[in-house]
Amino acid sequence: MAIDFNQKRWERIKTDSHAWWRGELGRPLVQFTAGGRDPGRPEPAVPNYYFTAFYDFSVSAEDIIDRWDYDFSRTYYLGDAFPWLFPNFGPGVVAAFLGAELHTSIEGGTVWFHPKEELDIRDLHFSYDPDNIWLNRVKDICRAAADRWQGMVQISMTDLGGALDLLSIFRPSEKLLFDLYDYPEDVKRLTWEIHELWWRYFEEINEVLQPSNPGYTAWAPVFSETPTYMLQCDFAYMISPAMFDEFAMPELAASSRKLSNAFYHLDGPGELPHLDSLCSIPELKGIQWGPGAGAPDCSHWPEVYRKIRDAGKLALIFGGPDELDAIADQLGNAEGLILVGCCEDRDRIKACLKRYNAE
Repeated sequence: MAIDFNQKRWERIKTDSHAWWRGELGRPLVQFTAGGRDPGRPEPAVPNYYFTAFYDFSVSAEDIIDRWDYDFSRTYYLGDAFPWLFPNFGPGVVAAFLGAELHTSIEGGTVWFHPKEELDIRDLHFSYDPDNIWLNRVKDICRAAADRWQGMVQISMTDLGGALDLLSIFRPSEKLLFDLYDYPEDVKRLTWEIHELWWRYFEEINEVLQPSNPGYTAWAPVFSETPTYMLQCDFAYMISPAMFDEFAMPELAASSRKLSNAFYHLDGPGELPHLDSLCSIPELKGIQWGPGAGAPDCSHWPEVYRKIRDAGKLALIFGGPDELDAIADQLGNAEGLILVGCCEDRDRIKACLKRYNAE
């Protein structure tokens, strides 16, 4: 049985998303998915892994895509939701493109990266390798996905990572922190080397995906018909606002200018001291606030969402109807919000969609 979606629904997604980015939709975007649909065929033998990097290279891209097609066929897309694929090779796979070793643990459910050798920052340089196995694996899977679905599934950009986060893989532990003091010019040099290569990878992967892809998404299903990405700098939780402004902001601002619709992943309370700086980037359209493990959920941070809203930015929320209702109440309305929803209660989903005119 085919995926439960069609071109008419894609046109609605495109129209409403365009209006939302421009601040003209008059309501939030509300996405829910639900399982239980009959796929109309047997389950493939290939397992469904969260990390695409878990698949051995002996498993073809086409067989991986067939597995995902089966899972999409079992899913209902409710409200503003749409079928989308995130080829997940681990957070910051550009490190592997640049020569780091990619390690996986299916038992531990994780992917991580290590440099093949730790070099003095003054001796560290990055260059493009067209034969990199991980870069070509990403492209092969994206190509197979684009060929299979012909625009019915939105294929996301893989998690490329942030410039300083990638640099911290090659200068691990506290080394990069000391480099900020001891060799600041080399930190900046390497940040811009990564920036240039990052954009080369971004454009090359998108050449595989376009023009059949409906649009652009990153690891979160925030749809845009023009280039978008979820920028990040998780390294920022270890540095002061002054250092963030010196070492992280210029590259983040440059990437925001290159994207039509840039978002930022604000990861945990340790990054909150940098929120004012992020809000000052005119081209940064939105911020996804993640309170982090062990912290109260999104509905308990009204001051964060007020600051984002007051700066004229959009906001992404992961949660359920309760979180959306609470934040909308705190802000006075739900305009400029997008909820990627988690809820098993179909009646509550239906009520939420009706409440926000997202049916």
